[in-house]
Amino acid sequence: MSTERRFPAEWEKQQGILLCFPTNGNDWPGKFGAVQWAFVEFIKKIASYEQVFLVVANQKIKEKVHAMLKKAHVELKNVSYIIQKTNRSWMRDSGPIIIKKGSKREALNFNFNAWAKYKNFQLDRTIPSAVSSFLNIPPTQVMYKGKPVILEGGAIDVNGKGTLITSEECLMHPDIQVRNPGFTKTDYEAIFKEFLGVTNTIWLADGIAGDDTHGHIDDLCRFVNENTIITVVESDPKDSNYHALQENLKRLKHAKLENGKAPTIVSLPMPGQLHFDGLRLPASYANFLILNKSVLVPVFNDAKDPEALQIIANCFPDRTIIPISAIDLIWGFGTLHCLSQQIPE
Repeated sequence: MSTERRFPAEWEKQQGILLCFPTNGNDWPGKFGAVQWAFVEFIKKIASYEQVFLVVANQKIKEKVHAMLKKAHVELKNVSYIIQKTNRSWMRDSGPIIIKKGSKREALNFNFNAWAKYKNFQLDRTIPSAVSSFLNIPPTQVMYKGKPVILEGGAIDVNGKGTLITSEECLMHPDIQVRNPGFTKTDYEAIFKEFLGVTNTIWLADGIAGDDTHGHIDDLCRFVNENTIITVVESDPKDSNYHALQENLKRLKHAKLENGKAPTIVSLPMPGQLHFDGLRLPASYANFLILNKSVLVPVFNDAKDPEALQIIANCFPDRTIIPISAIDLIWGFGTLHCLSQQIPE
């Protein structure tokens, strides 16, 4: 029996989705009430298709959330609660990455440190062990050359066959939000191979404007099947994202998959610039979440919403496409994909 590790693609069969009910109002100042109800709607859509594993801070909050879900007619039998205090709700980054090791599963703990930006992440560090213990999946702390490796789920995307996409801005910047000081591309590729079964890495350049994580890939480009990559492109040459996204598109057009073939590249528009309280927000249609039978897509009350939904629908002919309004969620600098983590079956 093979004991090689493999990180399944998001479209492979899922046991469910890990979420964390927002309890840190500082992530959405002035919009916290609206965000909690937006989150209930997010849970409702997932729970109509598959299991939701919902992290809540304590019994009292669990009861409050349960009442909200009931009021919104959520499929309650598909929601189970993991009681664990957190600093934030971004499960893509602080939660474990569940991989296959042979026929079994393993929960990888990538030593979350709040994107090497914020000081308060000690509670979030406890999420991987709480989740792995709840799901009864053995945990592994990711180490390389004797040191803990820091990597967020939002920084990588895979096709499940051996290719991974990431960005240099996130992992290789020498001064800003440095996760692993001194790491080279060779170091990262060795880690991807050992822990995720990745033999081929595609390096894009920079992320989008306003991105608090400094270059996460799940706002830029995603695999939609094992040989097709969807990537956001800005049509306005005056927009600060224009050149960065053109550079990424150029790199993708020269990229190769693990089998040596060129991937099919699909372009996805960017919504118009979204500002709130003096800040540009990192709104992107690429932050969609793939479920077993549907794809949830963040929309922004924007003229480009229908076009983006149609392009994503064409990429997933066998799944229902469901738009989710992300106007309030994005004030926390992330949307559907950032807030969730799939649990492979």
